[in-house]
Amino acid sequence: MTTTDTTLTDRPVDNGVNSGALVDAREALSNAPEAAEFTWRASCSWVHGTYSRSTVEGFSGLGQDHLHKSTFTFDADHPECFASEDRGATPVELVLAALGSCLTGGLASVAQHRGIQLRSVTATIEGSMNVLGMLGADPDIRNGFNDITVRFAIDADASDDDIRALVAQSQKRSAVFDIVTNPSNVTVEVV
Repeated sequence: MTTTDTTLTDRPVDNGVNSGALVDAREALSNAPEAAEFTWRASCSWVHGTYSRSTVEGFSGLGQDHLHKSTFTFDADHPECFASEDRGATPVELVLAALGSCLTGGLASVAQHRGIQLRSVTATIEGSMNVLGMLGADPDIRNGFNDITVRFAIDADASDDDIRALVAQSQKRSAVFDIVTNPSNVTVEVV
């Protein structure tokens, strides 16, 4: 493998990622760090019971506000075993989906940059927790995950070592991995 966008057979690698534009953006933002300050936004509205709908429309970065090409919505609820109506994924499942999406997208970007053609990538993400804390039944049990496991199944034109290196680099650069594994300052206000 070469480090360009071609394999040893000189077939272009196409994982759907414009790695050249990403590298150019990284360089431009390194030279203008104030433009690299982004604010991501979501709004969440209660619908009924434990059912809510979150909406993502835009964000700020590069010194201005941006709108996505379309508005994205995510329904969240709790399952029937928690006396709810199960009309959406649970919020903790959305966290797992975000982690898997971030790692998978990063993996595709790194593979493109390293000239590795992907054929398929599947991430299976599991998080375990004792729900007695969340239900208020035991104050000594934390409300969140005890542990999270991400398992990748990757078919690519690369050695096992190269694939492990892709996953490691994706993990190193994943914003959601960092959010899940490191504390963030979170302020909750009533306005």
